[in-house]
Amino acid sequence: MNIELVLLGKTKDSFIQQGINEYSGRLKHYTSIRLNTLKIKLKKGWTEVQERQEEGRLLLGATKPSDVKVVLDATGKQLTSPQLADLISRWEQEGRKRAAFLIGGPTGHSQEVLQQADFTLSLSRMTFTHDMVRMFLLEQIYRAYTIKAGEKYHK
Repeated sequence: MNIELVLLGKTKDSFIQQGINEYSGRLKHYTSIRLNTLKIKLKKGWTEVQERQEEGRLLLGATKPSDVKVVLDATGKQLTSPQLADLISRWEQEGRKRAAFLIGGPTGHSQEVLQQADFTLSLSRMTFTHDMVRMFLLEQIYRAYTIKAGEKYHK
């Protein structure tokens, strides 16, 4: 199964980008990984609702109907690393071709994005920057694949 992270805007901090590059590189040993960075132009004076709607339109437009749409949101389910590995394995066994992980902007996701999610995931009850979430998510996906492979990285 292919993994795609759908992101809004570039990663700002170089040290976080280094971590993203590290885990993306490691993941290539196990699966195809793609970071789809979308350009977003929000208009001055837009409300948070309008911003979420525009971001949602872009995020959903980057997915295919056959994708497993995993939306990262504070309201999502928190999983252990082995549970994430099991979930990815289940999607693979179902014959799913791609899992698209959607990371929204600072105001969260639109209702449309949340409604179209196949799975809503929360990495923590704490708040992280959206750039950090990218790196943390990649590390957890990498960890899931090492668990699936029976390797010792996850311990």
